[in-house]
Amino acid sequence: MSLPDLPPISGIKERLATIFPEGIPNRLYFTREMAAKVVFVMLYTGAIERLGRWLGPKHVYGMSDAQAKILEEPERLSYGDNAWKPGFKSIGERWYADTTREPIRDETLRDGFVRIGAAVQRSVATTSGLPRYALRDDFAALFDPALRDEPLAMAVKRWQDERLDPLAIARIALLRQGAAANNTDRVEVVFPNRAVRQLAPGPSSVISKAVVEVFAPAFLYQPAVLLLSESGDKIVTQEEQLMSSIGLKIDRAKLLPDILLFDLETGRGLLVFVEVVATDGPITESRKQALLEIAKGAQISAERIAFVTAYRDRNEAAFKKTFGTIAWNTLVWFMAEPDHVVILRGKPSLAKSRIFDLIQEQA
Repeated sequence: MSLPDLPPISGIKERLATIFPEGIPNRLYFTREMAAKVVFVMLYTGAIERLGRWLGPKHVYGMSDAQAKILEEPERLSYGDNAWKPGFKSIGERWYADTTREPIRDETLRDGFVRIGAAVQRSVATTSGLPRYALRDDFAALFDPALRDEPLAMAVKRWQDERLDPLAIARIALLRQGAAANNTDRVEVVFPNRAVRQLAPGPSSVISKAVVEVFAPAFLYQPAVLLLSESGDKIVTQEEQLMSSIGLKIDRAKLLPDILLFDLETGRGLLVFVEVVATDGPITESRKQALLEIAKGAQISAERIAFVTAYRDRNEAAFKKTFGTIAWNTLVWFMAEPDHVVILRGKPSLAKSRIFDLIQEQA
């Protein structure tokens, strides 16, 4: 069987971004330049399942621009057969130093393409230097330069449906919906009482919509929205009346929560402060204490108050940047994983403080 036609590395990188859209865990491992170069070298050497040829990290970090320009099949096969062997000398300046062996092997191949089903790993001794990785046939086919436009989109969709787990597919769909609402159109939010509110376009509004329409009905018994603010907007009269009805007084110029929810269920009344984070602004310890003071003024006990920081996705920079500042005994919710919630519980708040007891409590 002949070796596959080679697309440029830039084309591979662009296609990887399409195959692995936002919502894929550890997406960077699959879409960065190193990943594109790994795929290029696997195609270059014929390290594809159907061909029975294999690649090791040395094939990648030993590759050079000069070698990559040699496209005759005998030379490509020769590189694949010999580049992994001790003493092999590269043509031209190598792409990477030997120290990149681990990220190529661990992040890109073993915990990346192999784990997600884009590549296979053959069984060889752990101490063996034999190459052991190959692209799966269906994944390699996605990089055929002749595959374009609608046929490419259909092939990518088919591969995603067959290879990605349902949670990953759901995350992709949710984030695509958010991206679609991130343009110039105003974001329409439907309240639990069926009232409708229009928000300015932007990522914060998309997350706010998800909090009201998805989080609130999923995690509260009888949710009501007391406040939904946005940048440049003030409390509307109706919201001010609702907050006043339970004794809440908020200085709109100093401390305006993004969203204020209330559970109306008899015996389960709960005030929920929500901060929406598109770039910054989670429930920090200082903000939590300030919000508690507001509730204290309304004579609402701490046991009847919850704090939530809402993000779009836990793989995004906003979460990674701000997670370390989130206050203990608060919750974190992600729009891309709507059925789950993270609880940051401090030991003083735990009735049982040993891991065994916590696990039994969750069982």
